Amino acid sequence: MKLLTPRQQEILEFIQSHLQETGFPPTRAEICKALGFRSPNAAEEHLKALERKGAIQLTAGASRGIRLMGTQAASAGLGSSLSASGRSLLAGLSLPLVGRVAAGSPVLATEHIEQHFQVDVSLFKAKPDYLLKVRGLSMRDAGILDGDLLAVKALQGLPEARNGQMVVARLEDEVTVKWFERQGHTVWLKPDNPDYQPIEVDIRRQSLTIEGLGVGIIRGF
Repeated sequence: MKLLTPRQQEILEFIQSHLQETGFPPTRAEICKALGFRSPNAAEEHLKALERKGAIQLTAGASRGIRLMGTQAASAGLGSSLSASGRSLLAGLSLPLVGRVAAGSPVLATEHIEQHFQVDVSLFKAKPDYLLKVRGLSMRDAGILDGDLLAVKALQGLPEARNGQMVVARLEDEVTVKWFERQGHTVWLKPDNPDYQPIEVDIRRQSLTIEGLGVGIIRGF
């Protein structure tokens, strides 16, 4: 990797800390707010410079499409982070891969498990319990595409989820991956793609369970 300027190093360290805290890269807006840039364009130019120097890789069209490279990823304790390739499926932890979930049945029911993968736990910010195959593009701008495997840390229910976390939610009989936000008795399950609308849930009237938290992505398996 080529030598970074002090400002570029500052941005890189912020990306690393954000990944360590949340499991996902920051948006351009979050970089601007944290580092005092006046516009997302300024953040974008610095990110492109970091990419040219081999510190990160950018995914076009994804607001969180930032992948740490090489020793930068290792120092963040996240392996290849959000875009871990099939080459990172190393011996370490055996995780069940869950495909489509039948209505009303447990996520980890035997009939839903397609196979098991051996994974390197250092790829993720927290130890996952299973992998869920992502369907659709509602989380596209978080860098999560159709067919990706979301590493999930299992939870026991709604109280354990916090605002801003990526959750695997069961709404009635449907399982979906979204950003979580709660105010009082109202929960919003927010996509990361402007083509999709947030799902508003009144937990007094609708059955909502948080099955788990997204802690990383595996792609190219």
